[in-house]
Amino acid sequence: MTRTVVSFIQNGYFLLLTFATGLFYFCFYLVALTLGLSLSFTVAGVPLITRILRTTYAFLQFERTQTKIYTDITTELYVKPINTDASIWIQARKELLNRRNWIAIGWLMLKLPVGILSLISAALLYITPLAMIATPLLFPFFNYYFMGFLVDTAIKSILVSASGVIFTMVSYRLANSLTRMLGGYTRLMIKSVNR
Repeated sequence: MTRTVVSFIQNGYFLLLTFATGLFYFCFYLVALTLGLSLSFTVAGVPLITRILRTTYAFLQFERTQTKIYTDITTELYVKPINTDASIWIQARKELLNRRNWIAIGWLMLKLPVGILSLISAALLYITPLAMIATPLLFPFFNYYFMGFLVDTAIKSILVSASGVIFTMVSYRLANSLTRMLGGYTRLMIKSVNR
């Protein structure tokens, strides 16, 4: 029982983490690439873009680690290209022409819509059952509606609360499968970058 509750809470953390990281990646790459491309006409823009492109390795490793911790899904290792001691301009050209960097940025930025769906799912799967279970405590103070019906008696509130317990069991299974699907997204992301 304790393991089930811990797993349910970990799945919720992972759903919220997916939203947070998706929002971060989208904002980071949108702002950084826009700034780097707008400064590319000066000397500072190209090294800035080079540094931005090098962050993909760290972010992919972070995604890989978080997926392993929360979902126990092992993904293949992302192999970082070896940096040589060439000049900064040769390294910049190499980073800019590396297709894997751009694919990784696309996948990481695409995590925002996935994160928004996981946030909505987390709200439905975690907050709704709690609100249903707390109905006997809430209905005396609020006009509490459940599926269009006013809950105004203790019997109705107990029925809604029992439905909340059943919905919690269902939401545990749904959150578990949604977390597995998000782990599969990370596996697919790293596999497509490694090609």
